[in-house]
Amino acid sequence: MLEISKMAAGVEPSATLAAAARARQLKAEGKDVLDFSVGEPDFPTPAFICDAAKKAMDQGKTRYTPASGTVELRNAIVQWYAKEYGYAFTAEQVIVSNGAKHSIHNTLAALLNPGDEVIIPTPYWVSYGDLVKMCGAKPVLVETTLESGFRMSPAQLESAISPRTKLLLLNSPSNPTGAIYPRKELEVFAEIVTAKGIGVISDEIYEKLIYGNAAATCFATLKPGLAERTITISGVSKTYAMTGWRIGWAIGPKKLIQAMGNIQSQETSSPCSISQEAARAALSGDQGFIEPMRQEFQARRDLVYAGLSKIPGLRPFFPDGAFYAFFDVSGTYGREVAGGAFHDDVGFCRGALDQALVNLVPGVAFGAPGFARLSFATSRQQIEAGLARLANWLRV
Repeated sequence: MLEISKMAAGVEPSATLAAAARARQLKAEGKDVLDFSVGEPDFPTPAFICDAAKKAMDQGKTRYTPASGTVELRNAIVQWYAKEYGYAFTAEQVIVSNGAKHSIHNTLAALLNPGDEVIIPTPYWVSYGDLVKMCGAKPVLVETTLESGFRMSPAQLESAISPRTKLLLLNSPSNPTGAIYPRKELEVFAEIVTAKGIGVISDEIYEKLIYGNAAATCFATLKPGLAERTITISGVSKTYAMTGWRIGWAIGPKKLIQAMGNIQSQETSSPCSISQEAARAALSGDQGFIEPMRQEFQARRDLVYAGLSKIPGLRPFFPDGAFYAFFDVSGTYGREVAGGAFHDDVGFCRGALDQALVNLVPGVAFGAPGFARLSFATSRQQIEAGLARLANWLRV
C-alpha cells in the first residue's frame, strides 16, 4: 500500500474552498444556501479584457510561452508599477505565475530551507502557514486583536525575530480582516527588517480595494535598498475580477526571480498564454471601471458592518480594504438557538449553515478562533438576506 508523505499528511485542505464545497452540496440537495465563503468579485471580467483573450486565440497565441511569462506582460507590469507607485524595476525582476498563491509558493520554495522561520501576523490568509510548512520551514504566528486593529506592532515584530528568521510575510489590505497598515507603521517595519537582515514577502493583492481615507502602500518603495529584500506579490484576480484566469506575479531581486523561474519551469511551465494576453490588456487598458467597483464594495462594507453590529453577541471589525467582514462570535457561545448551543467558532459556522443556510468561514482557519469571516463580494440583496437570517437564527 502506498504511504502518503509526511508533508502531504500535514497539509490541511483550504478552509474557504471546503466551506464552498459544503454549500454547493446543500444547494444540490435543493437548499437555498446563501454563500459568503469565497473571496472573489461578483463583477464580470470587463469586456475589453475578454476581447483581448478572444483576439489572442484568433491570432494563434495558444502555445507555450517562456516559463516566467511573456516579455510583453512583464513589461506591462513594470509600466503599471511605475505609474502607480513610481517603483522602477526591469522585466527580468518579474515572474508571472498561475495566480498570486502560486507566486507566494514559488517565493517560499526558492528561499526557505528546513528549520527556517517565517513571521506571520494573525489572522492570516488560510494558505500562508501550510505553504511555509510545505517548504520544511516553521510559521511563527504573531497574534493581533480586534482592539489593535488587527495590526502587529513593531515591538511584537522584534520579539518574534530569532536567529532562524528568514522572512516576514505581510498582507495589507488583509484577508481575512480588511485591515491596512498605515505607511508610517510600515516604515518602522522597513527599518527593523533592514537592521535584522531579513526578507519580506508583501502580499498586496487587494491594493485597489481601499475605502474611506485609507491608502495602500507598496512596501518595496518605502526606503532605498528595501527592494533588494522585498518580494512584492499581486495579480489580476481581485482588481480586475479575473479570479479564474489565474494570473499572479512576484517582483523581486533578479537572482531570486531567476531561481523562481527555474522552479516554475520544472513545476508547471508557463501560465496560460491566453490569460497572459488578457492580463496585459487589463493592466494597459482603461482603468475607469475599477472606481465604480470599489465604490460598490465600500457601500457593501458599510451595509455589512451596520447589520452585524445590530445582532446581539456579534462584534465586527470595520475593514479599510478588501471585501471581508471579520467578526467576533464568542458573545453567542452557549446561547440556545435552533440546532442547539455551540461553544466555538466552528460550531457557530456549522449552525449558521445548517440552520440559517448562511455559509461562513470559521476564524480558526485564519489563526483566529472565536471569529468568523463573511465575504461581501456578492449582491446587496444577498447580503441583506443573509444578515436577516443570522439575526433570526440568533434571536434570543
